[in-house]
Amino acid sequence: MTPPSITISPAAESDIPTILGLIRELADYEKLSHLVVATPDSLRRDLFGQRPHAEVLIARLDAKAMGYALFFHSYSTFLGKPGIYLEDVYVTPAARGQGIGKALLRAVARVALDRKCGRLEWSVLNWNTPAIEFYQSLGARALDEWTLYRMDESAIAKLAQ
Repeated sequence: MTPPSITISPAAESDIPTILGLIRELADYEKLSHLVVATPDSLRRDLFGQRPHAEVLIARLDAKAMGYALFFHSYSTFLGKPGIYLEDVYVTPAARGQGIGKALLRAVARVALDRKCGRLEWSVLNWNTPAIEFYQSLGARALDEWTLYRMDESAIAKLAQ
């Protein structure tokens, strides 16, 4: 029997339904489905529009989409270099344990290296022990001395007044 073939490639506009489906799967896994308001139109605008805000890599196992990584650039003033923030990395449950997650992270790391980035960062929910253990096995470390802050649209609008 031939081992499954994993391919990682940049998403195309025709992948929007696949990307949105995987985003919804991730939200289900994280128990955050109620927060998903992304639409095909918003993904088209923000990933493939005049000024893309993020990039997506799609992982395929024997040509079937089984995961994705969505990332965008950040910038470190201390390093004087760009970085990459990995917003999502997700592998559908049926395909876990086959090297897809590592292949996605390796592909993002190669992008960071090619673009001379000084950092590759992401967040993980503190209850997601399998993901935390996986990231640590790859050499990632938690930044316990930093606390993530977030403003939602309403807080942004209030501050901007």
